[in-house]
Amino acid sequence: MMTVRELAEALGLEVLTGQTNLMRPVRSGYTSDLLSDVIANIGDDAVWITIQRHVNILGVAKLKDVSAIIIPRKLGLEESFLEKARQEGIAILRGAPSAFELSALVYEHLKRG
Repeated sequence: MMTVRELAEALGLEVLTGQTNLMRPVRSGYTSDLLSDVIANIGDDAVWITIQRHVNILGVAKLKDVSAIIIPRKLGLEESFLEKARQEGIAILRGAPSAFELSALVYEHLKRG
């Protein structure tokens, strides 16, 4: 099992929320931009890959106890969003690959253990 920190290091992801939630375990991942889909289907201790960058995703992440949110394609984020994520205890990671590529990379690393 990997932690958020280990996954971020393995994939070369930026950690945008400091030490927030970095020791949380990551057991699975889910990729979706539809909030209701995430609420219905994301697993326990999962990282969520999405291009959504509004505060509503923080509510969904909190509701589903998501380990971390990963933003693809180095998409920009408002500082107010990141501050709210820190307050809510949600790690925000960001990488250059597309959501498709990040999904494959996360799967491959979690499969290795």
